[in-house]
Amino acid sequence: MTNVLFIGYVWPEPRSSGAGTRTLELIDLFLREGWCVTFCTPAAATERQVDLAALGVAQKTVELNNPSFDVYIRELSPDIVVFDRFMMEEQFGWRVEEQCPRALRILDTIDLHSLRAARQQALKTALAGQDSEDAPNRVFTMSGSDLFECMAAHDLTQREVAAIYRSDLTLMISDVECELLTSAF
Repeated sequence: MTNVLFIGYVWPEPRSSGAGTRTLELIDLFLREGWCVTFCTPAAATERQVDLAALGVAQKTVELNNPSFDVYIRELSPDIVVFDRFMMEEQFGWRVEEQCPRALRILDTIDLHSLRAARQQALKTALAGQDSEDAPNRVFTMSGSDLFECMAAHDLTQREVAAIYRSDLTLMISDVECELLTSAF
């Protein structure tokens, strides 16, 4: 049986975020294939998190920067590891590679955080300048080359793209983000 480990930024909360819904969709896909699914996170439990145990998903709280994770993942020996954001790949990817070198490492970006940050900064700049009522619309219709210019020099972008390169497979939702990555980065 295929053994899948999700390493989540937080416990999935489908009623609170699109990311929680997306994670549950992937978990459901793997469960329908008859695979064994485990979900772990360094985040604290919340009132809004989904009851993963009721779905048949094993759960584990893990610690950041703690060698106990090495022991845990080596014993679990997953065939597939899904990181639900690039920050989780940064934090745990090297440990997964070291302890389970044969595991397929999948990065589910949910969305490009660096694109979101670049758009947020462009919108703040446009609103601060108050150069026209149309400024916010221009931010969200920027060309790929303009978006690349906004994103390229930022540390967040470099970290996110590096996580994509380190992963065996990256899941993307947005065609705009796929095009931006393949044509500009």
